[in-house]
Amino acid sequence: MRVPFIKMHGLGNDFVVLDARRDTLPAMTGALAARIADRRTGIGCDQLILLEPSDCADFRMRIVNADGSEVGACGNATRAVALLHGAPARIETDGGLLAAEPREGGATVDMGRPRFGWDEIPLAYAMDTLSMPVGWDGLETPAAVNVGNPHAVFFVPDCDAVVLESLGPRIENDPLFPERVNVNVATVESRSRIRLRVWERGAGLTRACGTGACATAVAAMRRGLADRAVEVVLPGGPLDIRWGEDGRIAMTGPAREAYRGTFEWDDFA
Repeated sequence: MRVPFIKMHGLGNDFVVLDARRDTLPAMTGALAARIADRRTGIGCDQLILLEPSDCADFRMRIVNADGSEVGACGNATRAVALLHGAPARIETDGGLLAAEPREGGATVDMGRPRFGWDEIPLAYAMDTLSMPVGWDGLETPAAVNVGNPHAVFFVPDCDAVVLESLGPRIENDPLFPERVNVNVATVESRSRIRLRVWERGAGLTRACGTGACATAVAAMRRGLADRAVEVVLPGGPLDIRWGEDGRIAMTGPAREAYRGTFEWDDFA
């Protein structure tokens, strides 16, 4: 079976998009997604995105990390599929309903309301999620935020100096986080600008993470470090994050289509 795909990215966070809204595909498994995502023997991507019909939205988006684990939300992928859809859309995800509106070269996404309860992150036991009394080799007192995905946010003097390649996987897999966690290290440069690097659960170091930018911005705002509208600058480029008085997060940024192709399903099955 020959299957078409679309390679897209948001600030370098890249995706293989399979559109099954009209043509049914065989069942997608984590192992199959991981083989497609492999950068040496597959097509290569951070996440595989599967678009499907929905009973409650314009379409459903499933998100599978490069290691085969499925996650609830991906801000960069939402911008990409909004651009692909070409019109305002409500998108069903496992992390909730998202609203997206394509713009010139990208999209604005209503990412919904962040969650802060320890059991909503989730954590293994109760604690203050705004300033968690935990630490790992100099990374201390993170904030925890769930924006469709769980995030731990560390504010540091220089995020580029953190050895995230080694600390990221340790924190991601710590028993404190029963569903693992995305690890964000952020430097607040002003009340309107934050630099950020992210270790993404199931994908590793990434050039950009939309939900991480949202979680970090909200954590900075809750701590009184930033205004309600900030630019979050990731290695791949900037995202504009606004946390409205209604409690909803709006994320605006670019997305691009890289190329289109086809593959033989049985080559990866």
